[in-house]
Amino acid sequence: MTLYQDIADRTAALIADGVLRPGERLPSVRQACRRHGVSPVTVTQAYHLLESRGLIEARPKSGYFVRARLGHGLPEPAMSDPVGEATALQVSDFIFQILDSVRDPAIVPLGSSFPSPDLYPLDKLGRFLAGAGRKLAPLSTVTDLPPGNEELRRQIALRYLAQGAAVSPQEIVITSGALEGINLCLQALTRPGDLIAVESPTFYAGLQASERLGLKVVEIPSHPREGVSLDALAGALRRHPVKACLFMLNFSNPTGSRVPDENRRALVELLRRHQVPLIEDDVYAELYFGRDAPAATKALDADGLVLHVSSFSKCLAPGYRVGWVAAGRHAREVQRQKFSTSLATAVPLQVALAGYMKRGGFDAHLRSLRRQLAEQEAMLVAGIERHFPPGIRLARPDGGYFLWLELPPQADGLRLHQQALACGISIAPGPIFSATREFRNYLRLNFGHPAGARQDEALRTLGALIGQQLA
Repeated sequence: MTLYQDIADRTAALIADGVLRPGERLPSVRQACRRHGVSPVTVTQAYHLLESRGLIEARPKSGYFVRARLGHGLPEPAMSDPVGEATALQVSDFIFQILDSVRDPAIVPLGSSFPSPDLYPLDKLGRFLAGAGRKLAPLSTVTDLPPGNEELRRQIALRYLAQGAAVSPQEIVITSGALEGINLCLQALTRPGDLIAVESPTFYAGLQASERLGLKVVEIPSHPREGVSLDALAGALRRHPVKACLFMLNFSNPTGSRVPDENRRALVELLRRHQVPLIEDDVYAELYFGRDAPAATKALDADGLVLHVSSFSKCLAPGYRVGWVAAGRHAREVQRQKFSTSLATAVPLQVALAGYMKRGGFDAHLRSLRRQLAEQEAMLVAGIERHFPPGIRLARPDGGYFLWLELPPQADGLRLHQQALACGISIAPGPIFSATREFRNYLRLNFGHPAGARQDEALRTLGALIGQQLA
């Protein structure tokens, strides 16, 4: 890394951590030279790099200032408005047609559901995995059957404790990724023909899992900043025999919404009164951009009704497919479902992750990852501002790695997907996030991959394609 890149990265970290706030003046070039012991050319290069990332701006005769958060001039999408009735699902074929388009590495992955593997300490994890393979005790093939490796469950319980939630390791069931965790929870709580509540829009994998199990869904309106509507949920619970709720409360996919603490407490109390379990898909909780982590829903769960599902795939180890469920009063049934479906999660992977977490370094990695994602979000928004036509609505997340955009009403996300794909660009069109294929003029974009000239050119092309639809 060059000197100017190092200075830029350290300054960007101060901006991401809130030490340098929007509107504050950066040290002058001369002051920065003295502080870092470098030449004016080096400082100027660093400031130009930060300017290109959309983090600072130059003001004539005044110097450089932290830029106000980009995208605030763009209005956010409104609360969703689904039909509100039980819906039988037929979404899998439709979703697979879309997902097949993002496998090609030559495609610019704005529609991908995955972050760049370059953001993760895979080499270091590989050394722990190699060590786990050499030292694996023969008895671990039995002792690490569900609920899973004892040390890994203890390390996960310690992270809950740091968030103010007392979760016993005995309540935690290790799974083959969060998606298996969601499936196990649904299997433990429902039977074919039952009804569950989901957000609108919602992550398509939950719809696919529900369809496979023969479930129906009722879609609950959600706001792109504050998440699920409690009033609408209360009405649905009165009208329908809801067996469980499947929600993302932290940096929801696709909208990026984060349920405020007060609403979170009210949600848990509402479900307690109705004795309806909450399956919380919480894979993005560690990817927050501010100083404070989201509130832990498990800390509010006095009745054991929250089945908290998470994974290492988004925060540490993509491709390892190791997740877990803190299943509350339903832990025993979830464990039985694990036994009867996949039997166990790969033991060496569990041992390697336990060793990495025990040795430390996880939190340092997370701080670096959060800063990188915050920078990449700013750069994607800057590109949207530069290249997209007027009339765009944009939901700004405080974490995760997705942007949710509402295009003008005459735009067609599915047609845009086909047009973009022909140009070597993937996007995620809005209808894949709805049981009834709503959100025709919406799309989700991924900022989990490093920005650069290739992404900027893709945004320029997307903006031109949208402009053609609006003409």
